Amino acid sequence: MNSVRIRLILFLTISLGLAWLVAAWFTHIESREEIDRLFDAQLAQSAQVLLGTTRHELHERIERGDDEVSASHEYEQKLAFQIWDEKNLLVRSSAAPASAMSLRAEGYSEALINGQPWRVLTKWDARHEFMIQVAEPLAGRESLAHHITFKMLLPTFIALPVLVLLIWFGVGAGLRPLQALKREIKQRTANHLQAVAMRGVPEEVLPLVNALNDLFARLELAFEGERRFTADAAHELRTPLAALKIQAQVAMRSTDLDERQQALENVLRGVDRATRLVEQLLTLARVDPETASAGYKPVDLAALAAMVITDLAPLAHAKQIELSLTHKANCHILGDDAQLRLLLRNLLDNAIRYTPAGGQVSVSVFNLAGIRLEVQDTGPGIAVAEREHVLQRFYRIAGTGEEGSGLGLSIVRRIAQLHGAQLALKDNKAGQGLRVCVIWPKD
Repeated sequence: MNSVRIRLILFLTISLGLAWLVAAWFTHIESREEIDRLFDAQLAQSAQVLLGTTRHELHERIERGDDEVSASHEYEQKLAFQIWDEKNLLVRSSAAPASAMSLRAEGYSEALINGQPWRVLTKWDARHEFMIQVAEPLAGRESLAHHITFKMLLPTFIALPVLVLLIWFGVGAGLRPLQALKREIKQRTANHLQAVAMRGVPEEVLPLVNALNDLFARLELAFEGERRFTADAAHELRTPLAALKIQAQVAMRSTDLDERQQALENVLRGVDRATRLVEQLLTLARVDPETASAGYKPVDLAALAAMVITDLAPLAHAKQIELSLTHKANCHILGDDAQLRLLLRNLLDNAIRYTPAGGQVSVSVFNLAGIRLEVQDTGPGIAVAEREHVLQRFYRIAGTGEEGSGLGLSIVRRIAQLHGAQLALKDNKAGQGLRVCVIWPKD
């Protein structure tokens, strides 16, 4: 039942069958009503004729048995009648009982005569001297109604299998573009992510194909990003690993104790650098995929900034750097607490690393035409020409004197993008230094 074709055929066939049954029922009801009107009119006509016949002529008819004349037509019905005066039964046909066929004073009614349902018309003459009751069996009416209904619906009943076949082939022809679309997508490989051709695609499937093409485009970007990331990571890891190997070889070959000690210290520093690089690579790999905003929760940026400042206070204290926080109320955003903490940690870590001893690092959180997070330092700053480059992975400014992998600001930018924020690098308002702004536009 997962086949669209089978579902459509079953639905259409069942719908046609139900429509046919409803049509048969209504046809039968309408036929029966028309037959009742016709036969009631004939009953009235027969009653009128009988009332206009003299009593002598009626006796002659009964004696000759005219009321029992065999039917000359298949739809001709046997009539039974009675003629009464005020109290007595004057004359009746042989098919009529001795008692009144209906207790109704005037008009049409239905009664059981000899165990069979009959239609009875009770009528008085114009002078109200004689009352006639004319009756005919209802079986003939029902039989005629069935016959008419059957004759009318027989062609439809015969045509129903033909309609089912036509539906089968019609649905197959209508689904042919979907079959072609299925074959095209089924033949694709993981490296074939070009957009599906829109020509010949049914209008009902266009949203699905558009969504599929959008998915292919996003997958292509993701794969390209992963390939670029893998190539860059391999290149960046190759250098510290080679340096570690060289220092280890120096330590092994050196006979001088001081030289060996220096080489081993270089190995330890290299391990620290490689460890930090690997940690940042893993962090960037976790942040890089698209995350759904459905799981975001309200985050107080000011409180988060205070916690991160507390965590990094020992690092700032070691360089005698003054850390400060300025914030205003109502600075809540929807986001991921862990990722935003990572964003703040990278900004503050970079600011502390590149700020000379005795400098200042400040964090500001405020709500002005949107929520803004700013981190300012009194370090060397970044030239305007370099600001776009430092946001790229593994890019480092030469001559800074600080060790790093060039991933910190890349991680910050990616987290900002995932949270719908804009990242901007500007000059320190107070003079020399860098001001990093993360801006959440006002809705």
